Amino acid sequence: MLAVLAMLVFFMFRNGRKRKRDQEALQATMVAGADVMTNFGMYGTIVSIDEEENKVALLIAPGTIVNIHRQTIARVVEPVVPESAEGLDDSPSIESMGEPEFGQRVDGDDNDNQPKKGDA
Repeated sequence: MLAVLAMLVFFMFRNGRKRKRDQEALQATMVAGADVMTNFGMYGTIVSIDEEENKVALLIAPGTIVNIHRQTIARVVEPVVPESAEGLDDSPSIESMGEPEFGQRVDGDDNDNQPKKGDA
């Protein structure tokens, strides 16, 4: 029974140290100009950080700056690198496949002479 309790305490301390290390790494990457996501799902760009009051000025839209607590920032968002345009040229287009676009009528239907549903 004591061995199980000792293992439980060991894992609690280990998880606490891991969380602390991850939080310190996040705080180190938070600099002005970084794109971040908050705990409540809001994305924005850091304008300034107030170390004394633990506040971050976050630009969420052009001209809209909100002040949030520093610990509500969940992660720093890495920029997405677009795929190269070379591979996109090889894919067949809709026109070359012979498929009609959405809402486009197809010529050569057998039922062209008959009234369609909704026609008066």
